[in-house]
Amino acid sequence: MAADPLSLVFSALADPTRRDMVARLAVGDATVNELAAPYHVTVQAVSKHLKVLEDAGLVSRSREAQRRPVHLEAKVFDLMTKWIERYRRQAEERYRRLDDLLRTMPEAIEPTPTPKTGAQT
Repeated sequence: MAADPLSLVFSALADPTRRDMVARLAVGDATVNELAAPYHVTVQAVSKHLKVLEDAGLVSRSREAQRRPVHLEAKVFDLMTKWIERYRRQAEERYRRLDDLLRTMPEAIEPTPTPKTGAQT
């Protein structure tokens, strides 16, 4: 069964190295070698990370003469933003209802007495 696009994106971003690559690509396009430079892994390992990001639609590769820059596809973030925003609005609505309920409660509520423990003499 094929994963839905949102699951692919969240799965791809579950790895801290891939999240770091996305953050770096948000600044500007980079080659595989440029992306691999700060990591203590092979270029092949970085290419595998990029393949996961590419399969999720987060990055694309193009050809500029001898260069093959990796480009961040910002439109995929719209999918994530819409999903997150939907649940953020629902949570805000629940908090609004809770605030309304708390405003209707009396200010001074007597605390429930705690049972006494220990031996009675």
